[in-house]
Amino acid sequence: MKSLQGKAVVITGAASGIGEALTMACAQRGAKLLLADVNADRLHALRTTLRAKNVECSVMRVDVADRDAVESMAERARQLWGAADVLINNAGVAVVAPAEAMKEADARWLMDINFWGVWHGCRAFLPQLKTRPEACIVNLSSIFAMISMPTQSIYNASKAAVRAFSDALRLEIADTRVQLLCVHPGGVKTDIARHAKLGDISMIADSPAALVKFFDEQSPTSAAQAAEAICRAIEAGRTRLLIGNDARIADWVYRLMPAGASAWFTKMMKRRRGA
Repeated sequence: MKSLQGKAVVITGAASGIGEALTMACAQRGAKLLLADVNADRLHALRTTLRAKNVECSVMRVDVADRDAVESMAERARQLWGAADVLINNAGVAVVAPAEAMKEADARWLMDINFWGVWHGCRAFLPQLKTRPEACIVNLSSIFAMISMPTQSIYNASKAAVRAFSDALRLEIADTRVQLLCVHPGGVKTDIARHAKLGDISMIADSPAALVKFFDEQSPTSAAQAAEAICRAIEAGRTRLLIGNDARIADWVYRLMPAGASAWFTKMMKRRRGA
């Protein structure tokens, strides 16, 4: 996909963070947009802003954990354009708690959004994407698909699942015109830590405020920088993207010593916290 100019782009989790930044980056490239999120007020504000700039933009309140809602989003894309050209499965949430003490409801809530949301999106949109001269699926994983941390077990599991699912699906659609890009950001300045569901965080922080502060300090990449990297990767036909030097270093360590990379990463984070 040489350019996003005139392409019909669907973005989930579009009301904040990387999703909002992707909305702006795609709009600047001349894309037509269908934006989805659970925050309807923010979606409508974005639509007003973008339409004032003559950007073709529609919005839907969608919980990606709801298969029927995602199917409705795919039908909306068909009604608007005949078919979407790009699907960006960006919606994601966090839970911070030790595995032994984590509430099962919280774990299922996260997996329903972070993994099943990606599954629902790919399944709903693939039939129409395959009809386009060129098309792309973008699945947001994380460097935490390779590197794990205490209190992040279910988040790690969800992002590893996205990576593995994406790798298999890419092979299955290799004879189509649909490319599949799997994205592994490192620390990106978003509000995901502020909105995370928290259990016992004593292993990694003294308080919720300290957790958010540490996350912000260890996030060297802005959402706008992440979005720009993703758009460039779509246009370049990439299949895998690491965002940030922190992600590239962690990936290198994982390749060098896969069995010990998570312990190394956890020790490094403890040193940075002064623990």
